[in-house]
Amino acid sequence: MNTMTGANLTSVTEFLLLGLSSDPQIQTSLFIVFLIIYITTLAGNVLIIIIVRVDSHLRTPMYFFLTNLSFLEICYSSAIVPKAMVHFLAERKTISFSECAAQMYIALSLGETECILLGVMAYDRYVAICHPLHYTVIMSKRMCFMMAGASWTGGFLMSLVDTAFTLRLPYCGPNKMNHFVCEVPVILRLACMDTQTTELIIFLVAVVVLLIPFFLILVSYLHIISTVLKIRSAEGRHKAFSTCASHIIVVTLFYGTIIFMYMRPKSSHSEEQDKIITVFYTVVTPMLNPMIYSLKNKEVKGAFRKAIGRNKCKFQVT
Repeated sequence: MNTMTGANLTSVTEFLLLGLSSDPQIQTSLFIVFLIIYITTLAGNVLIIIIVRVDSHLRTPMYFFLTNLSFLEICYSSAIVPKAMVHFLAERKTISFSECAAQMYIALSLGETECILLGVMAYDRYVAICHPLHYTVIMSKRMCFMMAGASWTGGFLMSLVDTAFTLRLPYCGPNKMNHFVCEVPVILRLACMDTQTTELIIFLVAVVVLLIPFFLILVSYLHIISTVLKIRSAEGRHKAFSTCASHIIVVTLFYGTIIFMYMRPKSSHSEEQDKIITVFYTVVTPMLNPMIYSLKNKEVKGAFRKAIGRNKCKFQVT
């Protein structure tokens, strides 16, 4: 630790992450589990991107946003899981202040980008089902690029506020973090001054980044449900709902855990509970998303079968 110039405080230069367990055997098991999940996450999301790229039938706004989501999940998982795996096998689980700040900013940016992107994807489904005749005009290629760009830009800009207000606080010890990743709520517990103002600002940012897209999702699906219920044939209703099923499941999984983590009162936070919730939305959800879209979406499954069929033919010819 270094002494801060002009102050009777010491500045933390590194954090000690206590991780998910202190038992060496459990840590080894966690390393294997995280490795399997990480490989599955990369494979699943890369496969989604490749399938959408090679199948001309999937070159639509819906799948354009899906490839953005898959790329985001690859980045999100890569920002957290490899470092966590290193710590499972390391004797001294430390992370420098600058590394911790970078990890917090990148993970937060990607998480906030996902919130906005899921709202954009809901709007896409709303236009497709409620205004099918104007769909290609409204969701033009230019509009899709603008909406995707706004999602990424908005996420990385909004997270600057959270990161800046968190890092401006003095951290003079202790430096032990009962977690496996650098997250805003966990880091704030180590600040050596009152954090109420920072917590209020972070809460307001969460309202903008979480609740506004969530409200857009709710409104979109209320209109979708209203439109679908007017469809006379059961087959038509089923087909309309099936295009939204994967997105609804992903939204429920992601928003449920994020809102529970960032928008509940500080007094209700439990360190062990927070770690489990964080594992779910940073490690498990990026793995589940491609599975959800593959299993619940007939077009993706069909494109996957065609790709396998083409490869079999090539193999037999060779």
